[in-house]
Amino acid sequence: QGQLVESGGGLVQPGGSLRLSCAVSGSIFSIYAMEWYRQAPGKERELVAVITSDGRTNYADSVKGRFTISRDNAKKTVYLQMNSLKPEDTATYYCNRYPSRFDYWGQGTPVTVSS
Repeated sequence: QGQLVESGGGLVQPGGSLRLSCAVSGSIFSIYAMEWYRQAPGKERELVAVITSDGRTNYADSVKGRFTISRDNAKKTVYLQMNSLKPEDTATYYCNRYPSRFDYWGQGTPVTVSS
């Protein structure tokens, strides 16, 4: 059974930055596209960013220009650099394989943007 471990979330003021990490174990990593998505209380799940196996990226309009997804295949880790954070970015952030998710999930890492 594989494992996804998200980390790096926390409380940050509007305009601040955070870097999220997602470590993948128990699975081949380099050949898969990976995603970050988020879930806020009372809201639908939102796909935030995708990175392909060869490093191409795509972002939701709501985060374009502020967030950057990247990956380190040697470390089997995907990152999400979040800058210029807004209160509406408050959510729990998860990673998974894209588009066909693994049949296991991480606990997510909560992000709260508030003054």
